[in-house]
Amino acid sequence: MMRLLDARQRAMLAEMGVPLWMPPPAAKRGAAPAPEQTPAAAPPPATAAAAPVIAPPVAPIMVPPPAAALDKPASNNRARPADVEHMDWAQLRSAVAACRACGLCAGRTQTVFGVGSPRADWMVVGEAPGENEDRQGEPFVGQAGKLLDRMLAAIGRSRQAQCALDAASQQQPPQPQDGAGKAPTAPAPPQGGVYIANVLKCRPPGNRNPQPDEIAQCEPFLRRQIALLQPRIILAMGRFAVQSLLQTQEPIGRLRGRVHHWHGVPVVVTYHPAYLLRALPEKAKAWQDLCLALDVAESGGDGHQPTDAAAAAAAAARKP
Repeated sequence: MMRLLDARQRAMLAEMGVPLWMPPPAAKRGAAPAPEQTPAAAPPPATAAAAPVIAPPVAPIMVPPPAAALDKPASNNRARPADVEHMDWAQLRSAVAACRACGLCAGRTQTVFGVGSPRADWMVVGEAPGENEDRQGEPFVGQAGKLLDRMLAAIGRSRQAQCALDAASQQQPPQPQDGAGKAPTAPAPPQGGVYIANVLKCRPPGNRNPQPDEIAQCEPFLRRQIALLQPRIILAMGRFAVQSLLQTQEPIGRLRGRVHHWHGVPVVVTYHPAYLLRALPEKAKAWQDLCLALDVAESGGDGHQPTDAAAAAAAAARKP
């Protein structure tokens, strides 16, 4: 005999989704059979809502500031006065000492302005200060400077000559007057001085070659030095001095032996003394360049038709 389920059991089976079979009721005579009832399907169990996914916090990316470049920082033209072309010697020297227009100022001991008399009629232009120049504040010192001094002495020039004459003239007491009440005319000082300067006023790190932006920042100072000095001849020594003055990329070997001009001033090209110390056979060519410069200076700038005195001086200089 089938056991009947009570209402509570039927509810539990329905909740679990178990279909419940019920026997059909006894059909009454003559009555149509009742349609079979299909139990309603239980609703699917509720799915727990997915918990929201929270992304872990992202740490901010720290970008370090760019390291300051020692050799090539951003140029600042405001660090160099704009009126360099109107300065006198004292103002120009102060402007060079205070210049911070390129990165070379960060590693210098001091600037190297120039040496010699501002009244000299010869000018020697070199490339850049080295270690000794940076320490002493004077261009062309050390072994290269000694060689340059010997080269200049061979043609009767010296970086100290005109300076000594200038100092002597400043300390000279007043001359006694003659019977007519006029002071005797002093003889003109000999023209033996030379002014020496470099294209760059600060030493490049490790004595490396000057960079174009460094040369561009220093060139106004050199141009003003030449304008103040007004030399009769410029002796350009070394590749970077030649390139700066003549604005050319030609090697020295192709430029030497002839006269060039910088704004009307004759320029003679020759090798740097530091190079001559490494290449001794080239000293003969440098001597030829010095003799050419002497001819040009004494002949008035074209190297032709020197005066008798100039010819004698040039001939004496050429003697061993």
